[in-house]
Amino acid sequence: MTVSRTICLGFLAVITVGTILLMLPISTSDGSWNNLVVALFTSTSAVCVTGLSVVDPGTYFSFWGQLFIALLVQIGGLGYMTTTTFLILLIGRRFDMRQKIAIQQALDRPGMQGSAQVIRSIIATTLIFEITGVFLLLPAFVPNYGWSQGLWLAIFHSVNSWNNAGFSLFKDNLIGYQTSGLVVFTVTTLIIFGGIGYQVILEMYLWLRDRFLKQKTALVLSLDFKVATSTTIILLIAGTIAFLCIEFRNTETFGKLDFGNQLLLAWFQSVTPRTAGFNTIDISKMTTAGLFITIALMFIGASPGGTGGGMKTTTLRVLTSCTKAILQGKEEVLLYDRKIAINLILKAVGVLVGSVATVVLATIIISLTEPKLDFIQILFEVVSAFATVGLSTGITASVSSAAKLILIITMYIGRVGVLLLMSAVLGDPRPSRIHYPEENLLVG
Repeated sequence: MTVSRTICLGFLAVITVGTILLMLPISTSDGSWNNLVVALFTSTSAVCVTGLSVVDPGTYFSFWGQLFIALLVQIGGLGYMTTTTFLILLIGRRFDMRQKIAIQQALDRPGMQGSAQVIRSIIATTLIFEITGVFLLLPAFVPNYGWSQGLWLAIFHSVNSWNNAGFSLFKDNLIGYQTSGLVVFTVTTLIIFGGIGYQVILEMYLWLRDRFLKQKTALVLSLDFKVATSTTIILLIAGTIAFLCIEFRNTETFGKLDFGNQLLLAWFQSVTPRTAGFNTIDISKMTTAGLFITIALMFIGASPGGTGGGMKTTTLRVLTSCTKAILQGKEEVLLYDRKIAINLILKAVGVLVGSVATVVLATIIISLTEPKLDFIQILFEVVSAFATVGLSTGITASVSSAAKLILIITMYIGRVGVLLLMSAVLGDPRPSRIHYPEENLLVG
């Protein structure tokens, strides 16, 4: 069995186990057997760290059901291979070559050395951020819900924030805390660091450590770090400004609040599409322009190696750099004075084409099954599913079982990745030894 097929089947296995657990009577608040479609949709959404839901998790599921969702989100955020590898490390087994290759492909690493150490670093980073998030959220939840319930709310939302999932135990998601700076900045910080990638966080830590200890040999930041951080900062600032300018007159979202709280809402709305489905406003009440900007941010998504989905920030930068090179008449694609290899450019194009094709196909099918829904609502839901975001205009629960199945498949494709899934179906790609003659073609 190929490595890509192992990873894809691994996610399916986790989704299946999650579905069975969520169907048990102990998982529902009324103690009855759960509906298969609801259990399957919720399990897929959790493992794919999406957050789309056809029911209210806070009232529909019991504590055990909510715990299962949190565990599935944790496994999905870490990734099937990372979780499996960590369990192998716990029991003291050594990696064979196939496992090393699987880890390399799952984490998108250039080499296989130090895989065990990388896994330990990922687990440690996850625990540090999630535990910190719990302590920061306690003062917001405990006064209203008491220690036991407040602690569980803090744990659940911290896990979902770090793993870029959007499940919330509140009926209105986080709208009730839209003006709480503590909740907003805690959740958004966890989302940003969870989605920016473990390698970036590690480099940031090493760079700060060298600066603090005044090391003579300065750490040279990688191209991944520069591209991921700069693109993330640009998108966050641009998104905040865009939402503030578009929604500030909309009385259904921003209009009734003062400028300071409007800025807080705009910041949160800029962060959450990349790619966590928490919301502090009613998404269905946003303007069409606001919805379209959200769709664009969702489609771009987070950075490679993180817990988020989407096309990825690095893919965006490679494609925009290609466009820049063409407009400047250059034959090489450069990023921070580094030449981008042709295989990476081809991979970026493949990701874009595969992502667009998936979204278009899913949108067409759901449009045929749900002809009464607005196109913007369907497109929003599909992109949210594919980019594993979880934001919704409120139509997820009301669509037919066929539409729900399409969203389930879309979430799965978005989580495992278009290219990885194609490799699992068609077989791992092999370099061709045959070279054909070159010929010009009119393009554009």
